[in-house]
Amino acid sequence: MSNLNITTEKRALLEAVNLALHRAMLEDENVVVLGEDVGVNGGVFRATLGLRERFGFKRVIDTPLAETMLGGLAVGMAAQGLKPVMEIQFLGFIYAAMEHLVSHASRLRCRTRGRLSCPMVLRSPMGAGIRAPEHHSESTEALFAHIPGLRVVIPSSPARAYGLLLAAIDNPDPVIFLEPTRLYRMNPQPIVDDGRRLPLDTCFTLREGSDLTLISWGASVHETLQAATLLAERGVSAEVIDVASIKPLDLDTLEASVRKTGRCVIVHEAPRSCGVGAEIAASLYERALLDLQAPIQRVTAPDIPPPLYRLEQLYIPSPEDILAACDLVLNYA
Repeated sequence: MSNLNITTEKRALLEAVNLALHRAMLEDENVVVLGEDVGVNGGVFRATLGLRERFGFKRVIDTPLAETMLGGLAVGMAAQGLKPVMEIQFLGFIYAAMEHLVSHASRLRCRTRGRLSCPMVLRSPMGAGIRAPEHHSESTEALFAHIPGLRVVIPSSPARAYGLLLAAIDNPDPVIFLEPTRLYRMNPQPIVDDGRRLPLDTCFTLREGSDLTLISWGASVHETLQAATLLAERGVSAEVIDVASIKPLDLDTLEASVRKTGRCVIVHEAPRSCGVGAEIAASLYERALLDLQAPIQRVTAPDIPPPLYRLEQLYIPSPEDILAACDLVLNYA
């Protein structure tokens, strides 16, 4: 612990992830990082840069290009007392590891009646906006949110990436930690490297408002905040909530906001059908139907694979798309 230095400087989300990994590995020698190219190359986006040099090859492990093996290895490590932080290079490459996530990581505690747990974190870049081909631009968080025993966390700012990743590594059960690639180098903010954890399973209210609730997570928080600013110029007070932990959902915070404003728009980059937005909408209808003054609207990507980069901006929900949905709920008779 004597090697820990508290520093404050502006860092982007990618740098905040790197800082949190350094902090976690310094605090706990059981934390190990593994994945394809995480060591010598520092990861495809350089999120693990410098870890190999500082902590050695036994704690920062370059693995073969084999996601199935990587998933099984992480589960085995976690079951025997280590805290593996595994990286999948892009979310679209995760499907080969799903067997281990669904059949083993998520249910190890239940299967052994609490004798074993699975304190692993799976990190992966997610989402479109970086001019990459398909399988590099997926937003399939709903797949993991459906699995009992998995937590799903998606930060939308450097500060939340730092605090939530540290909390995820501490958690005694598996966490899917998804990092929006188009936010990796956007909007640096001061980060105090003090090891402070942010709470999991909690929404963050980014902007108070009284006329309308805007709910989002991940990269779409960026466009949602832009839309809230445009609404303010029109005299509309929008409350903006970053869900952050989409499994479990902090429905109490969402319900309280919707009861206050009476109107709600949900924004996410994932495809519309069976998305997390539908789960939030259904839950809010169950809890707060009589306080709603208009039907809840969803602004999402269409039900197609992420397109090549020339069409990316048509695929990703824009501030204009969000404003159109806001007009529907604000003008509902």
